[in-house]
Amino acid sequence: MEECAKKAKILVVEDEDNIAIALDYLLTREGYDQTRLATGAGALDMIRDQKPDLVLLDVMLPEVSGYDICQSVRADPDCADVRILMMTARGSAMERRKGLAMGADGFISKPFELKELREEVRKILAGETVPPTDRTDA
Repeated sequence: MEECAKKAKILVVEDEDNIAIALDYLLTREGYDQTRLATGAGALDMIRDQKPDLVLLDVMLPEVSGYDICQSVRADPDCADVRILMMTARGSAMERRKGLAMGADGFISKPFELKELREEVRKILAGETVPPTDRTDA
């Protein structure tokens, strides 16, 4: 069946421009419909309004942390179908466990390879959750 019959809507919440540019390149190339927000403020409202298929959510954001956003999304029954992939430069096992415990569907450490991110996005959009042990640090 056609996986790309419907363009997946992705919201990128990332404050670092260089990472946002790389994500824009990758997501556009993969055919996703995307929007970017550079701060945590307003992210929850945008998620509620747009109901994206996936949120690429940075942990460390100005104003509101990615953890707080993730927790709020998971507490909102209207956003039950929204999937969340958390991204952080703090790639420790504890951070990963915390993100997944708060309801993230996946967790990826920065810097990441675009191929790794692409695979993670595809898995999550396909409904596969990623156990924290699948992404161990080298």
